[in-house]
Order: sequence, then C-alpha cells, then structure tokens
Amino acid sequence: MRIFRWVVVLGLITAGGTWFVARPNPLAAADVAGLAGDAAKGEDVFWAAGCASCHMLAEARGDAQLVLAGGQRFPSPFGTFVAPNISQDATHGIGGWSLLDLANALKRGVSPQGQHYFPALPYAAYAKMDLQDIADLYAFLQTLPADPTPSQPHDLNFPFSSREAVGLWKLLYLSEDWAVAGNLTPTAARGRYIAEALAHCGECHTPRGALGGLGTTRWLQGAPNPSGEGKIPDITPATLDWAEADIVAYLTTGFTPDFDVVGGHMAHVVENLARLPEADREAVARYLVELPGPKLLEGQ
Repeated sequence: MRIFRWVVVLGLITAGGTWFVARPNPLAAADVAGLAGDAAKGEDVFWAAGCASCHMLAEARGDAQLVLAGGQRFPSPFGTFVAPNISQDATHGIGGWSLLDLANALKRGVSPQGQHYFPALPYAAYAKMDLQDIADLYAFLQTLPADPTPSQPHDLNFPFSSREAVGLWKLLYLSEDWAVAGNLTPTAARGRYIAEALAHCGECHTPRGALGGLGTTRWLQGAPNPSGEGKIPDITPATLDWAEADIVAYLTTGFTPDFDVVGGHMAHVVENLARLPEADREAVARYLVELPGPKLLEGQ
C-alpha cells in the first residue's frame, strides 16, 4: 500500500512538472508597447501571410476574400481543422482583440484566454515574424468588415484534440530559428523572411514526423499532401531546375516555364504573392536558388 501511494505521488509530481513546462508562454505587454501599425504596409503582410486563403469563405473571389468568416475545412492525419472567424466581429471574430492578443496568437500560439492554439495556425512559422509587421497587420485587419458567423469546432482524433498536449509539441517544434541558417545576401535574407515566416512555405513543402513537426533537415524537399491525395513537390534547386526569372514569373502569373498553370491551394499562394512588390518575389526566387543542398542541411 505504501509503494502504491509513492507511485501515485510520483505520478502527480511528474504530471505537475509536465504541465508546468508545457504551459502557455505568452508575450508580455512590454513587448508590443509603443508599436504603431501602418495599415498600408499591413496589407502586404496580410497577403504574404495567406490570411484570406484560409479564413475567407470557401470559393470567395474579389473583395469577398476580405470577409474572414472562416469555415473552410482542412483534413489532416490528425483529423479535420476548421478555420475560425477572424473578422472584426467582436463576438464571433477577433474584433475585441488587442495588438498583444494578435502577437500572442501568431508568435506563441496562445489565445487571449491563455489556451494553446493547435498548430494548424502556422505559428511555428509566424514565430519568426517581426513584431512591427504584426502591428501593421493588426492595423490592416481593423479596416476589414465584421461578420457574425460563429466559428465551427475542429473535428480531431484523440489524443490530438488535447490542447494541453500542444504545449509539449511546442517544446519540440516552436522556435524562432531559421530553417536555413547562416548569413545570406540581403535579397536572399528578405526572401527567407517571406518564405519561412510569412508565406510559411515549409508548412506544405517540408515532410513531417509522426508528431507533425517539420523535418527541417529535409527543408522544402516535398511532402505528402495532408489530405492524403498526392504529393506536394520538392522546390529545392536539386529538383526544381528553374532560373530565378522563371520563379519570379511563376509567382507573378502562375505559369511554369513549360506553360503549365498553377492549381490547387498553390493558386492562392501565387495570387497572394502576385500582390506584393516585384522585389519581394525576386527575393523569394533568390532564396530558393540559394538553398543549400540536402547534405548541408543535414549538417546544420
């Protein structure tokens, strides 16, 4: 009986320690104090980050893409994630959020209520965002319409439905480190910021482990489609033998050098990046052609 009690006590201590280290780790108010957002700059951040692609109503076109009512469904091996309403509605959207709330969601994956968000929100990429860009995005989001559509719950398999377990996932995979480390040319560094942080290219083009974390030693080397249909291609120089100009043209028009046309979710990515200054698409192209080979990545 005494041994049983000690097992229980040790179990509780272990559980308590695990809860403590895996608890949400939000930013402090001081981290965003004094930041003033520029809505015009925030619009570029909005499109680069693909906010509308996930949170608009399915099949929305034109200005309707700016109604961020949510509802799109994203199947995965862990269940189906449903994009929430992030419109300016104060009840069903994020109209009541502060800049700090938005920064915590994007950089730390923490809700205003202090809960872990599931990493279907790609905060593992957004963690690398500059706080000034988040302030600019916040200013732009405030210019968008409110919509009263309630957010729908995710349909996840146990134990992946546990938000508490997400804290352990963050300990393994949430980092502000670049996937491609080291000094890059200024143009390629800008491209790295867009590709790794804002556009979160690795979320689709990099394979994942059993727990859903990105395999950064195989960065952008292709991955199974989360829907279970087909494969998302390798876009490293070893496989994608395109010139910089070809990549820029593709991210502008959606046409490949062979005059094929972009399709699927990548069509949204191209539509978003085409809205950015051409210098940003050139920066992404430079980053992609300067990617190190697989052996160098494995040695990081």
